[in-house]
Amino acid sequence: MELKKKVSEAFASHFGGEGTLYASAGRINLIGEHTDYNGGFVFPGAIDKVIMADIRPNGTDKVNLYSIDLNESSTFGLNEEDAPAQQWARYVFGVCRETIKRGGSVKGFDAVFAGNVPLGAGLSSSAALESCFAFALNDLFNNNSIDKFELAKIGQSTEHNYCGVNCGIMDQFASVFGKKDCLIRLDCRSLEFEYFPFKIDGYRLVLVDSVVKHELVDSPYNKRRQSCENVARRLGIDTLRDADMNMLNSVKDEISAEDYMRAKFVIEEKERVLDVCEALNRGDIETVGRLMYETHRGLSKDYEVSCEELDYLNDIARECGVTGSRIMGGGFGGCTINLVSDSLYDNFISTVTAKFNERYGHQPKIYDVVISDGARRVE
Repeated sequence: MELKKKVSEAFASHFGGEGTLYASAGRINLIGEHTDYNGGFVFPGAIDKVIMADIRPNGTDKVNLYSIDLNESSTFGLNEEDAPAQQWARYVFGVCRETIKRGGSVKGFDAVFAGNVPLGAGLSSSAALESCFAFALNDLFNNNSIDKFELAKIGQSTEHNYCGVNCGIMDQFASVFGKKDCLIRLDCRSLEFEYFPFKIDGYRLVLVDSVVKHELVDSPYNKRRQSCENVARRLGIDTLRDADMNMLNSVKDEISAEDYMRAKFVIEEKERVLDVCEALNRGDIETVGRLMYETHRGLSKDYEVSCEELDYLNDIARECGVTGSRIMGGGFGGCTINLVSDSLYDNFISTVTAKFNERYGHQPKIYDVVISDGARRVE
């Protein structure tokens, strides 16, 4: 059943009548991995997989929520001590509280929601949920007076303060600012951004989800962040954003081999994001693909956040003649993002499914994605 119809019907059966429909999107990041905490650039876009909610003010100071996908309900007030026990409801509660903290108005409402953003594939379903409700509350109770950047920050603060996740701004930013057929280069230091056309006629973006998540004993993200901070400190700069390879090589003998490799990846990745933007502007898809492979190699060999399964997916993509392929997301499992020409698509999907299944005993999940609009009212 179409998502819109499913959500509307569930609202009618739970609350009677109809509300207003809102949606916000999951996201991909074409290139620019582990650059956010180094003050660099990321290059995300919203996708055609969304969280959709039907919402109606109810004239009380209580929120009544129903999650279609979980088949669970939650009711809570709007004060800090009213936090719901269910983790999924805390995302919506957090958005309400963060809106109120910023001087916004939130009153009681009834809402049902559902989504088709695949869970666990690194497509930021939680950011889509936050952005959907932040956009809706702004529209319903605040006459759209809260600017879009603040909506993204409301989502980010919800993660920090109510869900225990210390995330950057990229996921919420992409979900709020997403635009059809465009990727967004976000400067993680200044928060300036620019849209770039992503017209890839003759090509498709496809995610191949390994359905593998390696649980890690130590904290590899913190260790890598520490390496980057060590090198920046040695160079006398705030972040590696201001470093280049000449500077790094000048202190090579004074830092550990591990710190050198980590910093090398970050410096090269910063340049790759800028190079991909230039390539897209001139319609050079082959260069975009080549740089994606370079990012994968760097993430695998220098930053060491890949795993055997993801490297295997990348190898199969190369063997099949796929234009570009790399790990997407933090690493250690999850999915690869692939830029595939239409003519090679069917062969790639059948080959990668068969070979991966043969080696690991389960099939990868395949998701075609199209770059689409972000948070919006659904007419």
